Amino acid sequence: MIGGVMVFVGAAVAFLATTFIDSGYGLQSSNLAESVATAGVNDAYLHLVRNSSFAIATTTGFASVPGGSATVTVTQGSPTAGQVMVFSSATVGGRTRKIMAIFLVASSTGQVTIGSWQDVQ
Repeated sequence: MIGGVMVFVGAAVAFLATTFIDSGYGLQSSNLAESVATAGVNDAYLHLVRNSSFAIATTTGFASVPGGSATVTVTQGSPTAGQVMVFSSATVGGRTRKIMAIFLVASSTGQVTIGSWQDVQ
């Protein structure tokens, strides 16, 4: 009887330890995926500053880390003229984070500014 209780307690402790390790790893992966997705938007922003008519349908490998990279889409004139939508998605360790940013491009100067920035679920 005591042996059975000891086995049960040992199994419960092993389960809890594994759960805590997995949740810590998941949080780390999620944070890294967010950083990679952010880097993808920042990289697209840099391209826009250099060339305000820059657009790509979809590309991967913008910002990459071991185990993951950002997939970035840059759409000119979206949602309206003079705006550029950048969508970046990154997956690291099974955790995916997505960011959408709208950049405003001044038609007279070509100056690029950030209109909005949001995490997408």
